[in-house]
Amino acid sequence: MSKFLSIAIVALTLSGCAFANSNSMPYKSWHLGFSAPNYMEVWIESADVVDIKEQVYPRAMSGTAAIQTPPNNTGDPRGWPERPGIGKGKNVTGAELPQKIYVRWQSLVEPQTYQMVINVPESTREIMRKEEKAFCAFDGKWITDYRNALVINLAPGGIAKMWVMGSCLPAIEVTRVKAVIDPRGPYEGKSNGEYDTLSDQSKAYVEKFGVPYGSW
Repeated sequence: MSKFLSIAIVALTLSGCAFANSNSMPYKSWHLGFSAPNYMEVWIESADVVDIKEQVYPRAMSGTAAIQTPPNNTGDPRGWPERPGIGKGKNVTGAELPQKIYVRWQSLVEPQTYQMVINVPESTREIMRKEEKAFCAFDGKWITDYRNALVINLAPGGIAKMWVMGSCLPAIEVTRVKAVIDPRGPYEGKSNGEYDTLSDQSKAYVEKFGVPYGSW
C-alpha cells in the first residue's frame, strides 16, 4: 500500500465520522470504471477503495482506461462526454459502498504522474441506493434499476470528473477533482522516469494539435 493511501486512511480513522445506512447496499457489488478523452491515453497504476466500513480494497482497478483513438485525427478530446459510458473497470466485490477512492495514474501524453483521493459524499451513496424504473432500449423492457457504477474520467493536467450511473439509467455528475503531481514519477520512481509508449494514433494527434488544456 502506498504511503499516500496510508496517510489518507489514518486521517479517515482519526476523523471518527459516522456514516448512515452503512450496510444498506441493495446489490452484491458495485462497478468502478475509468475512461479518458480521445487520444489522451492514461495508465492507471492503482485505484484503491476504502468503503464505508473502513475496509481497504487495494488495486480494485489498474491498467488502461477506456478510450477512443480514431484514425486520421478525426476524434475530438476536448471537454467531457455528454453521455459517459461505463468505462473500463471491475466490480468491487465484497465491499460496501465507497467512502474514498485513491487513484494513482500516468498521463502519457504529457507525460506526468498524478495521485488523488476522491471523497465520495453520502449524497452520492444515496443515489446509488435508490431504485428507479428505467426503460432499456436494447431489450425494449421496463426494469427496476440502480445506479451501481462509478465512472471516473481522467484528463491531462490531473483533472478528474466522476459520474454515477446504471446500466439503463442516465449518468449523474457527482464531483470534479484536481489531482496533485507525484514528483517521484511513474511507478513511484521505480522505472527511472520511463513512461509507457503512446499509440501511433495518439502520438499523431498530440504532435499536430497538442493537448487541449483548459477544456476539462
